[in-house]
Amino acid sequence: MLETLFSSLTLFGLGLVLGLQHALEADHVVAVSTLVSQTKSLKKSAVLGAVWGLGHTLTLFIVGAAVLLFNLAIPESLARLFEFFVGLLLTILGIDLVRKVLRGEIHLHEHEHPEEGVVHTHIHSHSHSPAHHHTHRSFFIGLVHGLAGSGALVLLVLTTVQSVSEGVVFILVFGVGSILGMWLTSIAIALPFKFISRFEKVNSTLRVVAGVISIALGVIVMLEMASG
Repeated sequence: MLETLFSSLTLFGLGLVLGLQHALEADHVVAVSTLVSQTKSLKKSAVLGAVWGLGHTLTLFIVGAAVLLFNLAIPESLARLFEFFVGLLLTILGIDLVRKVLRGEIHLHEHEHPEEGVVHTHIHSHSHSPAHHHTHRSFFIGLVHGLAGSGALVLLVLTTVQSVSEGVVFILVFGVGSILGMWLTSIAIALPFKFISRFEKVNSTLRVVAGVISIALGVIVMLEMASG
């Protein structure tokens, strides 16, 4: 009994650690950085990261549970197609971020509070998209990344767990780890933008760099998947 309990706790602990590590993969960090770089609010950044993790976990859970319950297999060609979509998404996100910065849709401005006698610097966007649009977009990006990572996770689960129920719980724990990991990562990415928020040229440069990195990584992923 104790041995079984210890084995289960070890397995779920492994799932949590792997989920945390999974959140730090380059394509995940780059994708979220294109979103987080558009706000200097740590709270908003943390929400975007957590929502990304929720979308990612939802896809992993649905695909993983289906594989475990119905003994399905994910063809390599389909897995590569999912990866290609991730590359395409990274490219689009990067282009969109660079376009917004170069066209002045994202910039800094000072906002004075006379009653307090202080001046605050805010990141301002001329985009007419409602605030929840960014949250929805983050969730969608997480969904796509979840599809791309589902194949590897399913293989890991199938070679690790002893039952379907254990596998489903493992995927959920893995998802919790990825949510926590991306939540922390989003805050870490947002910190530099917050600390240098008064320097518009530096902020704009960092955003362009983030966009270019996203484009470059996206193109590399697409070429690798297409050439395979």
